[in-house]
Amino acid sequence: MKTMIKISVGLVAATLLMTGCVGDTNAKSSSKTEVVQTVSEESLGLRKTDLYSEDATVSTKTEYRTAQATTSSRIQRAFQDAPPMVPHDTTGMLPIKIGDNQCTGCHMPEIATAMGATPIPVSHFTDFRPKHKMVNGVFTKAVDNLKNEVAIKENKQLQGARYNCSQCHAPQSQGNLLVENTFEPVYTSADGAEKSSWNGTKLTESLDTVIGGPSYVTEEDLDNSESKAGVLEGAAH
Repeated sequence: MKTMIKISVGLVAATLLMTGCVGDTNAKSSSKTEVVQTVSEESLGLRKTDLYSEDATVSTKTEYRTAQATTSSRIQRAFQDAPPMVPHDTTGMLPIKIGDNQCTGCHMPEIATAMGATPIPVSHFTDFRPKHKMVNGVFTKAVDNLKNEVAIKENKQLQGARYNCSQCHAPQSQGNLLVENTFEPVYTSADGAEKSSWNGTKLTESLDTVIGGPSYVTEEDLDNSESKAGVLEGAAH
């Protein structure tokens, strides 16, 4: 009886072993036929090179425009009132320093038209920064923020905040784009692609918010007389 049990156990074990081997073989065979390379390594990156051997990979060369100032053509603005880009060679012009800003030699309003250059707009000659003071150790603000006061003064000199031209205006590379730019600007003015609308009264529109429409701050708001929290004696907000 014991011998029969041993033989039966042995046959079962052998059957399971053979089944496992066959199943394993079929699985391996099946995996080999199902794995098909559909994406190449070279197509995964923008540079189209093998990701495992990039020693010889060279990026696209940056090629700035070489046309001299006054001979170049303007670059269309990216959007309404966008800072215009530099369409000419900037060799020897950068970096801009406190005593060396060659941009002003062509772009100052009084000579820009004669030079065929884009004139610096009036916003760059306007001081939007309040001049606070420190008197005898006491700090005094030039404006009352609670009344939405502003300090705007138009000057004839280029403002220091606008002096570093290359902070917003930059030369553009003419190399081939790895990714095509499909952005299409919509201008709010007819000449928005070539000209800024930041001039005249547009610089100060909606800045006086104390007296105006229903969304503006009123004198009653400033007085705070209707506040449920109460009013401090001799104080507003």
